[in-house]
Amino acid sequence: MADDHEQALIKFGYRCGRSGAHASRTMMLAELSTLLANVPPGAARCDYRREVVDANTLDKPTRKARQLTFRHLVELYGLDPSLAVFRVFRQLWNLDEQARPVLALMVALVRDPLLRLSSDFILAKHPGESVQRAELEALLATDDPDRFTPASRKSFAQNINGTWTQAGFLVGRVHKTRIVPCITPTNVTFALFLGYLEGLTGERLFASEWMNLLPGSPDELVLHANSAANRGQIVFMNAGGVKEVRFPGYLSLAEEMLLHE
Repeated sequence: MADDHEQALIKFGYRCGRSGAHASRTMMLAELSTLLANVPPGAARCDYRREVVDANTLDKPTRKARQLTFRHLVELYGLDPSLAVFRVFRQLWNLDEQARPVLALMVALVRDPLLRLSSDFILAKHPGESVQRAELEALLATDDPDRFTPASRKSFAQNINGTWTQAGFLVGRVHKTRIVPCITPTNVTFALFLGYLEGLTGERLFASEWMNLLPGSPDELVLHANSAANRGQIVFMNAGGVKEVRFPGYLSLAEEMLLHE
């Protein structure tokens, strides 16, 4: 990834580096759902902080626990409408309750390098196949065996498995099994949008890592894109084997300029 491109993605809401919130938490879907139910769309980050830390909407026992919870939620989601990833996520969240677990997973993958390490591993598992925590621990040690202690790898793997479970890709409390998550046209909209932020257009949008995250054949995903267009979420044209996707109103003029620099 070129430095300029990486900096643009960071401005859109991506996070780079090597560590992330999954060192201590899952993607916190329950807390996120409660928070978004109590804070209106378009609210500033300070409004989210007020709700978590001062109003204690998430029912944490101490102020320090509330502050830590808010910090982790910011690491995972941004909670800032100036970040295109969070702003569009929040718009789509309000449109489609069924899409929410996978929407949240996609933002967590955008913002947590530690979680991203697990994506190919989970997606390579077939429905019905067992997912062993020890396999994920070994994966975390692949590039740098001395980076994490065995206890840390175990904790990280538990958190990562917890997130994939909350998102509907795994099932089971102790013994995890790969399953097929529920997706909707809204998930396809967000997957296409993330590919667009990364510089993809046309047919390439349908081959992005974000579309590969979603179950279904290419034809099924195109049908979801058609449904998203019918809902007014995107503009999608597909004729003669040529695909075009547009996202009217998703980005400001300044963001569009940054994207195309």
